[in-house]
This record gives sequence, C-alpha cells and structure tokens, in this order.
Amino acid sequence: MSKAKLTVFFEDPFWVGLYEREDDGRYAVAKVTFGAEPKDYEVYEYFLANWHSLRFSPSTEAAAPDEQRISPKRRQRLAQKAVRAVGIGTRAQQALKLQQEQGKLEHKIRSKQQREDEEAYQFQLKQQKRKEKHRGH
Repeated sequence: MSKAKLTVFFEDPFWVGLYEREDDGRYAVAKVTFGAEPKDYEVYEYFLANWHSLRFSPSTEAAAPDEQRISPKRRQRLAQKAVRAVGIGTRAQQALKLQQEQGKLEHKIRSKQQREDEEAYQFQLKQQKRKEKHRGH
C-alpha cells in the first residue's frame, strides 16, 4: 500500500514543501524550499515538472499503525515518554536530519580525497624539482 502526503508550511523566512511517501513499509521524505507563498496550482505544477529531481531521504522502516484504541491519558503518557527518549522532532524531520548527516559524510570523504590528491601532487612536484637540481652533477 502506498501513501503520499504533501505539507506546505512557513519556516521563517521561506515557504517549505514537505513531501512524505510511504511505500511497502518504507518511509522517505523530500524537502522543497519555495520563495514566496506558492499558490496551489504552482505547487502542483512544480511537483509535476520536478518529480524526478526530488532528493528523497534514505528510506526507513514505517511505523505500523496500532489497531486497538488507546485511552487519551495513556496516549499522552506514551507521547511524553517518546519525546524524552528520542527528542523533539517528527519522522519527517528525523529523516531529513539523516539525509543531511549523509551529505555531511559524503562531503567529508570528498574533501579528504581532494586534500590527499593535492598533497600527493605537491609531493610529486617537490621530488621532480629535487631531481632537476641534481641533474648536472
């Protein structure tokens, strides 16, 4: 069963669209930043035109819905316990945070590789200069 949900809200200073999808028990989210407040038809046209370029977070296990009815007091206690254990944030925020952390790791790996390549290049230049200095002797 597939579910999709689009939420547009104001996150100072921009309007943000949060597209959540749940497919085969997997949950993923994509965040789109709009400038000014978008009209409904603008949001619809944007998602039609840019569907393939959306960057979804890594998919996580979707929570199974509880079938039994829980009393309001118990639900409140469970919610307070969950907030203390995990911290404040929705599933979408947590998925976006995971995506951001993966991006940071990729950037760190790329920059380390670039730095090592540059150091190797500089070392090679230094060795070549040394050889040229001693060439005539």
